[in-house]
Amino acid sequence: MIRNISLQTPHGALHGRLDLPANPRGLIVLTRSHHAPADTAIAANLAARGYALLAMELLTTQEAHFVDATQNVPRLAQRLLDVLDLARLDGDMENLPLAIFATGDSTPAAIRAAAQRDTQVKALACHGGLIDRAGLQSLDLLVAPLLMLFDAEDDIAKAAYMRAAIHLRAPHEMHTLGPAEDPVLRVAAWFGLHLHD
Repeated sequence: MIRNISLQTPHGALHGRLDLPANPRGLIVLTRSHHAPADTAIAANLAARGYALLAMELLTTQEAHFVDATQNVPRLAQRLLDVLDLARLDGDMENLPLAIFATGDSTPAAIRAAAQRDTQVKALACHGGLIDRAGLQSLDLLVAPLLMLFDAEDDIAKAAYMRAAIHLRAPHEMHTLGPAEDPVLRVAAWFGLHLHD
């Protein structure tokens, strides 16, 4: 089953899509500030493993035209919290164990949201992004196991992770992706390990 999802905010509507197989293993919230071509392949790969997928844009259509809109971590985190509340109250999603997969600028917002929904979010995986922008309190409060993936040349994000890691009490790992390595393989293994604890 496929459902289009719309979530109203004071700044406009957020749009997303729920892909729900017959007997899902769990729910993965795919969160991003901008749609990237790789997202389609990632979603298809995770869906093939039996997960329900809720893919949500965290920017309104108008905001997507402004480069700095992705830097407002508090706003993006609040929107992701609203998405998590939507999933918690939705009959198709409410009973599924939930994980978050974030990319790029949505990473710090995902960590903030997961820290505030510690009983709902069972695992977290992020591809790139400046994790330290989540803030020390969120890093300290996070309990969901965290996987950080980095592209080989992403030295800025790796440095941010090293600064943040000393404040993380949750189980966490980092991995630098090889040139042809599919990030979904690592993400799927991480969720398979932690989503059903």
